[in-house]
Amino acid sequence: MPCTWKTSDLQLLLILTVFSVVECISARVEGPISNSTQQMGKNNYSLALSMDGKQNDSKRLAEVNSSQPVWVDTKVVLSCDPIPKSVLVTWEIHLRDKPLCTKAYRTDNNMTKETNCTDKRITWAFRPDQNFNLLIDPVAITHDGYYRCQRATPDGNFHRGYNLQVLVAPEVTLFRSNNGTAVCKAVAGKPAARISWIPEGDCVPKQENWGNGTVTVWSTCQWADSNVSTVSCSVSHPTGIRNLTIELSRGAPKSDGISIPRVILFMFISLILLAIVGSMWLLKISGCRKCKLKKTEGTPVEEDEMQPYASYTEKKNPLYDTIKRVKTSQVLQSEVDGTEVHTS
Repeated sequence: MPCTWKTSDLQLLLILTVFSVVECISARVEGPISNSTQQMGKNNYSLALSMDGKQNDSKRLAEVNSSQPVWVDTKVVLSCDPIPKSVLVTWEIHLRDKPLCTKAYRTDNNMTKETNCTDKRITWAFRPDQNFNLLIDPVAITHDGYYRCQRATPDGNFHRGYNLQVLVAPEVTLFRSNNGTAVCKAVAGKPAARISWIPEGDCVPKQENWGNGTVTVWSTCQWADSNVSTVSCSVSHPTGIRNLTIELSRGAPKSDGISIPRVILFMFISLILLAIVGSMWLLKISGCRKCKLKKTEGTPVEEDEMQPYASYTEKKNPLYDTIKRVKTSQVLQSEVDGTEVHTS
């Protein structure tokens, strides 16, 4: 029995010793691991902060681009916001099929410089020492392009870009062709217009590009339904929407030209109108002649009016009165003499 108790005590002491050794070893291992973990966390945090700072700087120095639609024959001002401590301000103008144009201004010596800039319609909006904006007046189709304002500062370069799109409103027409189809046309628009019909029909779209960047589009439609009497054409364009309406003739024959029956009918109506006008003209002339004859027959002509001079001479001439008295006295004398001879 005493030996048994001694053996069990020795086993218990050995187990306790083993456990204490394991705990010491684990404590020594966990210490360096936790320290390295904390150090790695600090390094990651510092790296994240530095990356955030770099991202903020990249955002601050990043180029800002925007689309700028503008109507033709108007004016536009492209802004270039001033930044403190700007040393050099440069406008870069990229036009289609033209060399790069640059307009630069130095703030330290108040000097401007231009390179390959021949278009006088593109100028500084104001004095460069007061405003960095760019003015285009008037806007032409050739001003399509990319405009960038670059400002150089001790902190870096700042950019502002514009994609300038010049808009040209198309001339819209709607008419009925000789073969009975309806044609909707949008001439010389920029960009190309879109055409739609109400109601929808059997349509054929076509397009023609011009050298100046404008586009002409048209749509030719016909409707199989004979009940369609009125159609509408809608032209959509960035400058606005145009709606036109036209009436279609019902039951009219469709042909490639003017029909012969229509020509004959037109000539027949013209001849009838000419006959009516000619008859009225002849009646008017004959009526005037009859009126003149009636006036001539109904007015009596007096003797004094037929012989005005003789009547005047007889009535007003004193010499004629004296001669008449002499003749009268002679006749009376001759009668008296004849009477005396006969008596004797």
